[in-house]
Amino acid sequence: MAKFRLVAILLPALVILTSCSGSIPGSQTQQQTAQENQAVVSSEPLNYDIYAEVLKRYVDEDGFVDYQGLQLDSEQLRAFNQALGEVSSEQFESWSEPDQIAFLINAYNSFTLQSIIDQTPIKASIRDIPGVWRIRRFNVAGQSKTLDDIEHGTLRKDYLEPRIHAALNCTAISCPRLRTEPYTGDRLDTQLDEQVRQWLDSPHGLQIDRDANVVSLSAIFDWFGEDWISAYNTETGFSGNQKQRSALNFISNYVSPDDREYLQQGNYDVNYLEYDWALNIQE
Repeated sequence: MAKFRLVAILLPALVILTSCSGSIPGSQTQQQTAQENQAVVSSEPLNYDIYAEVLKRYVDEDGFVDYQGLQLDSEQLRAFNQALGEVSSEQFESWSEPDQIAFLINAYNSFTLQSIIDQTPIKASIRDIPGVWRIRRFNVAGQSKTLDDIEHGTLRKDYLEPRIHAALNCTAISCPRLRTEPYTGDRLDTQLDEQVRQWLDSPHGLQIDRDANVVSLSAIFDWFGEDWISAYNTETGFSGNQKQRSALNFISNYVSPDDREYLQQGNYDVNYLEYDWALNIQE
């Protein structure tokens, strides 16, 4: 009888404990552990292997693209773009800033490639695609965004990183070249510096004519010149207005010592290069 009374006393207590916790003792800890493990998994950056294969196969070392070949074999590119949309906003927010920037650059460039190959026949310029920047929408990190949303509404707005302009590729001849590998958070700083140097070494990024005493900059420094002011504004040296001096101060970190000295001393005219919007297509 004593044992029966003990069971009768303990059983209601166990029922109360179970109903309050929603599970039997010990299961809450297991559930929390599972949730923590899931959080660890979801905080991992997106795997870019499929996108890397696309870039390696269809982009050459000069950044020109085999659009016809990519159009005929677009499955991997489309699968990667779908994966960009499957990343949740919570997962994106859990990443480091370099991982977020790398993800957004890759998204912009990959969606731009898809915009080109979705045209039949392929257009001679991205500007021939109606609404390509402001109307056409893509799913990315839990949101629906246009290309302009990614570039101007997110990257330029939320991150103080003007080097993104050397990485975003608009598929035009005058654009900084498309890289043959994805951007990754752990290598982002090195990759962006490489992109800036290659861009400025090209005739589409920077031209210094000492005979004419003229320095010509990519029109990107005109369109988005304010992005360099906060970090590179200077009241001494260089030529031009505030936007131009800030850009030249930034540029001086990526050129030869002789060119740096020439830029810093000022006393030259500054202008912007004509932008070639022709498609960066492999011939």
